[in-house]
Amino acid sequence: MSGGQYDDRGNKDATITNPTGRGELGAHPGTGHAMDTASAFLIGDSMTGGYGKGPDILHDCTIAVNPGEIAVIVGPNGAGKSTAMKAVFGMLDLRQGSVRLDGEDITDLSPQDRVVKGMGFVPQTSNIFTSMTVEENLEMGAFIRHDDFRDTMAQVYDLFPILKEKRRQPAGELSGGQRQQVAVGRALMTQPKVLMLDEPTAGVSPIVMDELFDRIIEVSRTGIPILMVEQNARQALAIADRGYVLVQGANAYTGTGKQLLADPEVRKSFLGG
Repeated sequence: MSGGQYDDRGNKDATITNPTGRGELGAHPGTGHAMDTASAFLIGDSMTGGYGKGPDILHDCTIAVNPGEIAVIVGPNGAGKSTAMKAVFGMLDLRQGSVRLDGEDITDLSPQDRVVKGMGFVPQTSNIFTSMTVEENLEMGAFIRHDDFRDTMAQVYDLFPILKEKRRQPAGELSGGQRQQVAVGRALMTQPKVLMLDEPTAGVSPIVMDELFDRIIEVSRTGIPILMVEQNARQALAIADRGYVLVQGANAYTGTGKQLLADPEVRKSFLGG
């Protein structure tokens, strides 16, 4: 499937502000275009770290996203893409760097506390309760809330109509694409300030991938920033306001989605020419 069908969709404001300060990604390597991230809504800034006492997987890696943007992390297998996402979510200790959400340093917070602060995280696997119904899964997503969440559930059903149709069905009986919709819907039930998706289209057909990307675009249009790790690099960059190509845990190429798709080195090395 060609990524061209996503052209000119999604958020149009790819403005990048604050040309100075920590978090600025320099003009090289990559597109020759500096991407300034110091004032981003969510930023994993200059992150170095790994799991436990093991070796560093991330090396001075910076990932950022602003309201209404879709930011994607792509790169070869073993590049540290999911590790960067997990670092932003607090699932590994940073030996260097920080994580900031809406101007607040949250580097020392647990993943649970980051959810309370407004992070919605959808892992690649084990992201639904298979024995519970679709609606029960969504209700579980509202566990941190103390208000009436029926309006939010109605919004999720509007976004994913198939879930309303199957709301009484055990989630484990759904197709792979429908399960991913449940997982994203459950994260949206927390009313997150930012939505983080780890390989949302893994294992689904090209048609289902297209549908999921359509829904991701719709979520971004509500103003929620989306940070996404994707193996389907060409399609993901086609909907991205900004993209990060990681190689061996470090920033290799950075730019808008269109810039990276047009970059001959990125195309040759990561997009199959």
